[in-house]
Amino acid sequence: MLWYKASMTVPLAASIVDLLLGLKLGASDEAAHDRWALKGVTWKSGQEGAIEAGIRQFEATALRLASGGLALEIDRVAVHGLAGHLQTDAGALHLTALEAAEAELSGVRLQGPLTVPPQLRAAWQALRSADAAATPGTAAEAWCLGPLDAADGTIRGEITDAHLLFDADVTVPIRQGHIDFNDATVEHVGPDSRMGVSRLGLYVDAPNGRSYLYQFASAPLAGVEFERRGALLSPWVSERGKLHLKTFAETMLRQSAAGQGQGLTEQARLLLGRTALSGEVQLSDGLFAVPGLHVRLEQSAEGRNAVAMRSDALGQGLNVEMDSLSAGKAVVAWRGAQVACDKITARLKLQLRVEGQQLRFVLEIENCKVTGARVDLRPHREARNA
Repeated sequence: MLWYKASMTVPLAASIVDLLLGLKLGASDEAAHDRWALKGVTWKSGQEGAIEAGIRQFEATALRLASGGLALEIDRVAVHGLAGHLQTDAGALHLTALEAAEAELSGVRLQGPLTVPPQLRAAWQALRSADAAATPGTAAEAWCLGPLDAADGTIRGEITDAHLLFDADVTVPIRQGHIDFNDATVEHVGPDSRMGVSRLGLYVDAPNGRSYLYQFASAPLAGVEFERRGALLSPWVSERGKLHLKTFAETMLRQSAAGQGQGLTEQARLLLGRTALSGEVQLSDGLFAVPGLHVRLEQSAEGRNAVAMRSDALGQGLNVEMDSLSAGKAVVAWRGAQVACDKITARLKLQLRVEGQQLRFVLEIENCKVTGARVDLRPHREARNA
């Protein structure tokens, strides 16, 4: 076994990370130093100048990687059955792909501003094109929220000194991926208020009138059943409307990406600063896809992929926890490289924080196990040589 401290980090490994991923590699704790261990190293020449490198077991501790405003810290990572593919190009040796039978990670912490870098969008478009070429008609959409399709749960909010008349307790049930506003309640001192959805947006009907929390840029909107009134020209609402969460959320994301101007009203922004939120939602199996990532959630019938949410004030931030993530067929695109795995299980904790005009996040991962991991670096090299 070979051990390397921070001052003796393998130069080749560091240069590969810097060159191919544009990351800054170092120790997460200067006092503790990062440590690397390799077991069972093999090196074999192949056809046309190719080289196959293998490592039976790789282990590293106290790592820190940075890229722009993002920082990734890993307390420990252990990889089993690691294989690297190298190719000679113009007299130089380049790593083109990595594979691992299994990997275990603990103490993972990723943090930074919550933004989607332009290069990530470009990489995702390249990934979609590759998917379409491989399997025509089944390319992943840029936004797909399949786990919302049959989600079940309840969201509760407590609004302090609400404009709706005194303090208010809001309860919004989610049943089989739908929100039926006939079942949503807004309770406070005096006559209760009602929530609903019209062609103008999401609203609350309080004793002092209707207030819109979220206004749509255009109507009709996919995934929405709008309110219906009773008799002709009747002022009374007989049906408060429904949302199909998957379709509605995907439509909102696409409209937002296109720059359409729907959004929270000023009144809603003020309410968020005085709203505490809690809730539990059991996600269903299905494809989750956003620019740069697509992954299929699995085993919801066994209680996996349940989400808990909590916030003392939504205007300041939100905590989201998933005690038992279970997913497969994950693909991530980053700076042209493609990372994929067959199966991943983990415990996740996400913190969103509002700092001035910026939204920042901290993602913590524990008990993470990955099987069938693959890293393809050829798209990155092709992009650099183009």
